[in-house]
Amino acid sequence: MLEVDIKKRLRDFDLRLKLDIDRGKTLMLVGDNGCGKTSLLNLVAGLDSPDEGRIALDGLALFDSEKKINIPPEARGIGYVFQSYALFPHMSVYDNVAFGLRTRKMPADEIDVLVKEHLDRAGLWDVRKAKAADVSGGQKQRIALARALIIEPRLLLLDEPLSALDVRKQATMRRELKESIRACGVPCIIVTHDLRDVVSMGDFACLLERGKIALKGGAEEVIAWGSGQDDVGDLH
Repeated sequence: MLEVDIKKRLRDFDLRLKLDIDRGKTLMLVGDNGCGKTSLLNLVAGLDSPDEGRIALDGLALFDSEKKINIPPEARGIGYVFQSYALFPHMSVYDNVAFGLRTRKMPADEIDVLVKEHLDRAGLWDVRKAKAADVSGGQKQRIALARALIIEPRLLLLDEPLSALDVRKQATMRRELKESIRACGVPCIIVTHDLRDVVSMGDFACLLERGKIALKGGAEEVIAWGSGQDDVGDLH
């Protein structure tokens, strides 16, 4: 279980959030640009630090302001798929997926076995030698997810994972993402603007407004809110 109870001063407002996510459950985080969605992911991942509060995963504190605990990002066991995917463009598909295991000093033969398994599962083995800069958008998304999953994360964070893809490819990738996340069986937070993502991948959703949870519930409630916006399919 992920437990978050934090405060962080952002440029225009305070981010104040309290939420819990059980193992195997996916929270869809929606809201306007600049409302604090990506800031929350970065705080949980350890790329930024709250001003105060506590973040715990499976009962172990990742951050605790009172106890002066702040575990570094690489030791948190979190898989993070960035909106831009953050692949190393000059490196091969294989080396991108192997990166996290190499930084953990895993033996090369064990890395080979795991990377082949994940690339096969993602349909990427045939392009393993290609540079990440030279593959398609859908392949980049699969590479980023494989890199996040191969470390056997205790938590998954995905920031707009489908936004860079052609609309025609998004439905297929939603199904693939949902299957991969379910198989992983860990808590997951997905930031999105698209109500179709909420319906197809989320167990529940939170609407964020200026750093605070304005609405929390099932997909139907978020859809009801979204239907009052200019575009039902998009939460921009």
